[in-house]
Amino acid sequence: MLSILIPIYNYNAYPLVLELHKQCLECAIDFEILCQDDASKSVLNSENEKINSLSNCNFTELKVNIAHRQNRNMLASKAKFENLLFIDGDSIIIRNNYISNYVSWLNDFDIIYGGRLHPENCPSNVQKLRWKYGKFIEDKSVEKRKLAPFQSLLFNNTVIKKDCFNKVKFDSHLTKYGHDDTQLSYQLSQFNPKLKHIDNPVEHGDIDSNKEYLIKSKSSLENLIELYNEGKIIKDFSRLISLLLLLNKLKLTYFISVFYKISEGILKRNLEGNNPNLFLYTIFRIGYLCKISVKK
Repeated sequence: MLSILIPIYNYNAYPLVLELHKQCLECAIDFEILCQDDASKSVLNSENEKINSLSNCNFTELKVNIAHRQNRNMLASKAKFENLLFIDGDSIIIRNNYISNYVSWLNDFDIIYGGRLHPENCPSNVQKLRWKYGKFIEDKSVEKRKLAPFQSLLFNNTVIKKDCFNKVKFDSHLTKYGHDDTQLSYQLSQFNPKLKHIDNPVEHGDIDSNKEYLIKSKSSLENLIELYNEGKIIKDFSRLISLLLLLNKLKLTYFISVFYKISEGILKRNLEGNNPNLFLYTIFRIGYLCKISVKK
């Protein structure tokens, strides 16, 4: 029936697994919950070991780091059921009918995406950039997700048929952070599986600090260009790539990259501060995208 796959890195996923386990038992379904820590060597794994005491649950601590894409691929290869539920270890279950909502759609669709939410209030000022971008840009209603169904598909909180996932898998050749979902969603869109967007969100628990998120943002943009250059996505699948190509056509890329180099320090002071501005974050991303594009 359902294999729940939870990649972990330096995080206590036991409360998440406990809730998922409870709901699976209430639904009286055949299930397994597989959790795998990617060699973080974290002291929190003493808590994660408790997962092994729960029925149909397994926690494994890898000895060698394989990175998050291959961690997800490995979990999928271990799964014994047809339906794979990918959920990140830092997710928080906010509905007591979370599992039953998915179960009701399993027979009708190849992929089911439930969505993601950020907490109503930001945990701290040093996490405000990631929280703002998540809450006001990334978090989308079912109606908005349906307007661009594959572009809106993220692989935290997604059920996918195992044979469907095996046609694409996560690209383990990419080593940097970012745009795993973009690559996988685009490849899935090419053979037109039956995709359903539903209102069944999880909450994002472990929110990056402002500084961490800026570092990840740069890495993500580098990956995005690499995906496009290697033909693993097309321009119409990414608004940022479409914008970059337009700027290239208008011969503005070089000038924007120069502006970025001059203003990067000012932008970072705002974005790493207590009240980051999302418009300036957009300028930061476009500027960095132009900079690395010119270098190439």
